[in-house]
Amino acid sequence: MDQTHSIQGKVKQFSFVLVPILITQLGLFAMNFFDTLMSGQFSTTDLAGVAIGSSLWVPIFTGLAGILLSITPIVAQLVGAKKEKDVPFTVIQGVYVAILMALSIVLIGFFVLDPILNAMSIQDEVRRIAKSYLVALSFGIVPLFVYNVLRSFIDALGLTRISMIITLMSLPLNVLFNYMLIFGKFGFPALGGVGAGVASAITYWLIAIISIFVVHKNRPFKHFHIFSRVYGVAFSKWKEILVIGIPIGFSIFFETSIFSAVTLLMSNYSTSIIASHQAALNFASFLYMIPLSIGMALTIVVGFEVGAKRFRDAKQYSWMGVGVGVITSSILGIILFFFREPVASIYVKDPEVIDLTVQFLFFAVLFQLSDAIQAPVQGALRGYKDVNITLIMTLVSYWVIGLPSGWLLANFTSLEYFGYWIGLITGLTAGAITLSIRLFLIQKKQFKQLH
Repeated sequence: MDQTHSIQGKVKQFSFVLVPILITQLGLFAMNFFDTLMSGQFSTTDLAGVAIGSSLWVPIFTGLAGILLSITPIVAQLVGAKKEKDVPFTVIQGVYVAILMALSIVLIGFFVLDPILNAMSIQDEVRRIAKSYLVALSFGIVPLFVYNVLRSFIDALGLTRISMIITLMSLPLNVLFNYMLIFGKFGFPALGGVGAGVASAITYWLIAIISIFVVHKNRPFKHFHIFSRVYGVAFSKWKEILVIGIPIGFSIFFETSIFSAVTLLMSNYSTSIIASHQAALNFASFLYMIPLSIGMALTIVVGFEVGAKRFRDAKQYSWMGVGVGVITSSILGIILFFFREPVASIYVKDPEVIDLTVQFLFFAVLFQLSDAIQAPVQGALRGYKDVNITLIMTLVSYWVIGLPSGWLLANFTSLEYFGYWIGLITGLTAGAITLSIRLFLIQKKQFKQLH
């Protein structure tokens, strides 16, 4: 990345960083979408098994992968401060942490997976598919976590289109592997939903190998000589990665897991209500990729400017990103409001479920503005390496304000199941307000230091 001297220059550089991240996130979202869709084409039981397996895996993965996102602001600030010689050591220590985390997940899963699945009121065959799906997936966890470190390094340099290309290459391969292994094509056995787990594991190995090759052979990455020497374990660097990363990971976990918790609480309602809730939530998650991507881009550009101690530029980037998020999400929210029924019809054909989904999508419209603020602001705060207070704010917003208020509205008012969605909106709004105040205070403090 380069220093910019005008708003126009910042818009251009921010767009250069943002667009590939957005395409990458949509590509990763599409992988999960095709896993679910293609498993459902095989059988309803396989769909249920993959859905349960995914619901257990996704919050854990997003939370732990969030820890590795600390590599992005650390490297961005090192590059901004012209300390490129420290980058390879940092990245390799991140790889060590990633491998240890991945192996720990596999080990813990070996002991707790059966008790968790046995505690669920599901059919034996659904339980078997869910377990086998996760076991198959586990063979790709180590390369997946290593890829996340390398992606954070690549993105920190502002070259986010490389991550985009790797993801876009892997998406059709993942679909092909799904086709071969779920349905038993080209001489492979028909594994059903379990095949989706095998396909994902193979894809994770491929994207890790491609990333290692790119970092080792391609400019400008090869100039950092990431893999040119063997570094010993340095717990001091591990501490820096984890001190920044753990709050990031838990912040993401608190946000993603609250949606899983609401889905669990709504299991007391009818199948039609649950299906409508899931459809609306899936589409809301799709739209969330935009503010999430803006937040990830802000971590890079803000971290770069903070590392160079150009605090005024960091502030301009921060609020530019929030503005882009608000404008984009407002436009999409208006479009969604008027096209709720066509969107609902993509997911289901049952008129009753479509009607309920349309109602849930109304609340998804209200999600947009809060998400448009809180996700970019969180990304900017990570660029400042301000993560501990952010962790507390997200915990309180989602789990102390959002979920309890939703439970009270659902169980003690006529809103019923819609109460949970109002609770989610309340939590997201509380997060947007408190995190914005935190960002403003940090920037004010830095402004005083300059004067």
